[in-house]
Amino acid sequence: MELRADLRSILQYLPLVAQSSSLVWPPSVEEELQTISRGPSESMVNSGEALALHITNMRKSLSLNASDLAPYALQGYGLFFDKKISREESANFFGEVVPALCRLLLQLPSMLEKHYQKADHVLDGVKSGLRLLGPQEAGIVLLSQELIAALLACSFFCLFPEVDRSLKNLQGINFSGLFSFPYMRHCTKQENKIKCLIHYFGRICRWMPTGFVSFERKILPLEYHPHFVSYPKADSWANSVTPLCSIEIHTSGAIEDQPCEALEVDFADEYFGGLTLSYDTLQEEIRFVINPELIAGMIFLPRMDANEAIEIVGVERFSGYTGYGPSFQYAGDYTDNKDLDIFRRRKTRVIAIDAMPDPGMGQYKLDALIREVNKAFSGYMHQCKYNIDVKHDPEASSSVRPQLCSIHEFSIHVKHFVFLD
Repeated sequence: MELRADLRSILQYLPLVAQSSSLVWPPSVEEELQTISRGPSESMVNSGEALALHITNMRKSLSLNASDLAPYALQGYGLFFDKKISREESANFFGEVVPALCRLLLQLPSMLEKHYQKADHVLDGVKSGLRLLGPQEAGIVLLSQELIAALLACSFFCLFPEVDRSLKNLQGINFSGLFSFPYMRHCTKQENKIKCLIHYFGRICRWMPTGFVSFERKILPLEYHPHFVSYPKADSWANSVTPLCSIEIHTSGAIEDQPCEALEVDFADEYFGGLTLSYDTLQEEIRFVINPELIAGMIFLPRMDANEAIEIVGVERFSGYTGYGPSFQYAGDYTDNKDLDIFRRRKTRVIAIDAMPDPGMGQYKLDALIREVNKAFSGYMHQCKYNIDVKHDPEASSSVRPQLCSIHEFSIHVKHFVFLD
């Protein structure tokens, strides 16, 4: 397999190495994965403490520094699997799930090769290969659910290199922050986030889903462009004669439970995924653990700029939950019955748009209002459906039911205005 430009852009952030135009695991890591894949009777990986030891060995073989892990993360693996769940659950996880995850990881090189072979031909010639989708770089990445599962297994075993991710405005992607001992010792919400993810791994190891998920970075160009809608200024909005769309108000139910195909807004952190892989359980973090495939976007999607949004289509929901924030709890299995589109993506469309943090009264200033409306506009709009000059009235019709996140503390009036955009 040739080292294509898209692969080269992401290779330093993957745990594999390029060898003779192929992607491979280092021999010692492959041997470790082979051993664990044969089950606890041979590998002796039958506890959180034993798992932590093998994670350490694989990270050493990948030349990854222990200091890159969250504090006391390896102790946290021991605490969770040996103390926080039942013996029966732990035995099932180490007897069935961990070996299956290792078998999945052994297939990762061939999965990526297959992915890149098809990447330029799936979406009518649009490039869709796994790559770094940087700021001001509009584009789409289409991943199979199986490939996403393998990438998330890398996160669980903390195999991703962390070095230099921050230089590209990328968050950490390993699960060490979830298992960090200080968070876990007294924090039930942390345990329940992990339970959602462990349930996901159990599900995909019993039956691997065969669909796809797309991640698209959407941009409103800041400068005039003759073929795309550019970032509208205040005058464009003030002079628009396009009517606002109608709105429905529902007084009960969560957005992820709505049966229709409305856009599902994620009031996101500017860093996609927010604090999912550390200590928080607000709107975005909850969505990411009940739909874990969203986490895969954190691998290759850097921080959003003011004129950018991220659209994700096709993620499957695996877990139920109750509560919010400190009261968040895993509530068992969830069967997602959403239909599939022609690309075998579930008809679930999540739009990640980041509101300004703690704006106070500043949210009513003109620049702030324009920023928020254009942020929503960038998420709702499909540039491919428009070939108009920015001098024309900006349009954005959408059926959106917002998930509101209290951390941003925006006026409900401003939110209402944004959703009528």
